[in-house]
Amino acid sequence: MDIVLFGATGMIGSRIAAEAAARGHNVTAVSRSGAQPDGQSARVAPAVGDAGDPARVAELVKNADVVAAALVGPRDGTDPRGPLVRLYTDFLSGVRDGGAPRTVIVGGAGTLLVAPGTRLVDLPDFPDTYKPEALAHGAVLDMLRADPALPTWTYISPAPEIGPGTRTGEFRLGVGDDLLPDAGHISAEDYAIAFVDELESGAHPRQRLSVAQSVAQPVAQKA
Repeated sequence: MDIVLFGATGMIGSRIAAEAAARGHNVTAVSRSGAQPDGQSARVAPAVGDAGDPARVAELVKNADVVAAALVGPRDGTDPRGPLVRLYTDFLSGVRDGGAPRTVIVGGAGTLLVAPGTRLVDLPDFPDTYKPEALAHGAVLDMLRADPALPTWTYISPAPEIGPGTRTGEFRLGVGDDLLPDAGHISAEDYAIAFVDELESGAHPRQRLSVAQSVAQPVAQKA
């Protein structure tokens, strides 16, 4: 399978690239710098591209079987909601023009529901530092759901805490907006497994998924 991955050099994107390559897929790893993601593989080919440039996106995805996106908004203290929505709007315009059949998106956890009508981000102990980015990712999800003309997408939220760790292959997958019970953590490596599973299967079109460690699994620590 030929995968075009935008945001390929980030913490999550680089692990998605590595997981996909390890399964025998060819990955075009797109970033503004054109750098090779960590964990080099002969199946991962770096490419220069700006996700906010629809013409360049269309050029890159025209032969893709599936597109993956691990995009982030500005982290300069300004409100990232508008910029991230515009970035995804331009990006998906390019995906449509390039004819790629579907896109799988790295989402956020902050707008998962902890109770009816109550999002994780609404809780009083949710860290203020992470609220702008959480709300920005939620705004992207709202935009996806509001426009049926967009190319087919799947939005995958990690557990509230995600970071480098161990690839265990043990995790839970949720469908919909509810936070999985005891969903505290997921390693970026296990998140990448779930993400590439969806890249391969396309089993959840126009749906939100969430990924969390197995309940009995301790929080994985990087060796």
